[in-house]
Amino acid sequence: MSHISVLLHETVDGVLAGRDTGIFVDATFGRGGHTKLLLSKLDQNARVYAFDKDPQALEVAAQLEQEDPRFKIIHASFADIQAELAHIGITEVDGIMADLGVSSPQLDQAERGFSFMQNGPLDMRMDNSQGPTAAEWLLDIEEEKLANIIYQYGEERYSRRIAKAIKLAGEMTTTAQLAEVVKTAHPKWEKHKHPATRTFQAIRIAINKELDDIETFLPQAVALLKPTAQLAVISFHSLEDRLIKQFIQKESSLAEDSGWGMPQAQVDTRRLKKVSRTRASEAEVKANPRSRSAWLRVAERLEQKG
Repeated sequence: MSHISVLLHETVDGVLAGRDTGIFVDATFGRGGHTKLLLSKLDQNARVYAFDKDPQALEVAAQLEQEDPRFKIIHASFADIQAELAHIGITEVDGIMADLGVSSPQLDQAERGFSFMQNGPLDMRMDNSQGPTAAEWLLDIEEEKLANIIYQYGEERYSRRIAKAIKLAGEMTTTAQLAEVVKTAHPKWEKHKHPATRTFQAIRIAINKELDDIETFLPQAVALLKPTAQLAVISFHSLEDRLIKQFIQKESSLAEDSGWGMPQAQVDTRRLKKVSRTRASEAEVKANPRSRSAWLRVAERLEQKG
């Protein structure tokens, strides 16, 4: 299945905020759908920098670099966005977008090892040129820690039972083996949901440090934005969306200041203003079922105070 960019026009319109020139960043290039639409709406003086660590995404991006001199790909995680842009002399930008979902090709290609629906090597790495595979990681991790990760990142109520079964199973090399172990250990399956869904999600998030990277990325993104520039972020599950929601809430709210019972003037430290929260339309969900869980949040950078 080819990758269909989710909330495509809404995201690009959110990051542009009426502009047709400037420096923009796609923090998660993927297969380039959002970047290509963005480039089509920008003038010849604009520049778009994209980040990705997936080797296959980098191949697509390299081709786009050849076709459009306004575009440059950076082989790095978006968690390093500020430092990577500083290396090429960029300290502020006119808009940043990020699509936090795993791309359809990653899920659908058995050799990437992301999905229990496709039997392949138990890998799950976004950047499969470095770091331990899921198979290696599962062998090394302690049972209690694994249970906590499955519970926290997969929101799986039977995490302890599943972690015990995984550790008892010992070495596994394929996604089918892991899926079968989880399926056998799982006492109560959700309707229309494979019993390994939550466990696979948790392991993928842990191996790729997905939530850690989001927490690292968001403050850097805000620091890079010029006043009135906008940040547009798509999330696909509640853990991601909660992080983004809480971050925007914190950055757009006045700080509470209660000093020893004496009323004090509040210091306005707000850096963001909430702009919108959008879900995929019924038509989009019908055309692309993977968009059904997507949320797009857009926020605007405020002028510095003081």
